[in-house]
Amino acid sequence: MPLISSFYGVLIYMFKEKNSPHNKPHVHAVFAGDKMSIAANGEILAGKLPRKQQKYVEAWVALREDEINASWTALNENSEVVKIKGLEG
Repeated sequence: MPLISSFYGVLIYMFKEKNSPHNKPHVHAVFAGDKMSIAANGEILAGKLPRKQQKYVEAWVALREDEINASWTALNENSEVVKIKGLEG
């Protein structure tokens, strides 16, 4: 599971699809043992994070939707991991 971004203690991962597509372009956010899956369009697919960190992730997704979609395509078509800038700096 490639790490594609991190900010404020939140780690953002993206899985490569195996054999057949699953869901829509999305990322997995992890913070202190809590996990959440969120689509590139901002839809929360599963799980939850503490409120503050969830708001960070939602803001990051809103800012980076196009980059998330591009990273999803690169990973699943070419196995290329594309890093995405976080919220810090």
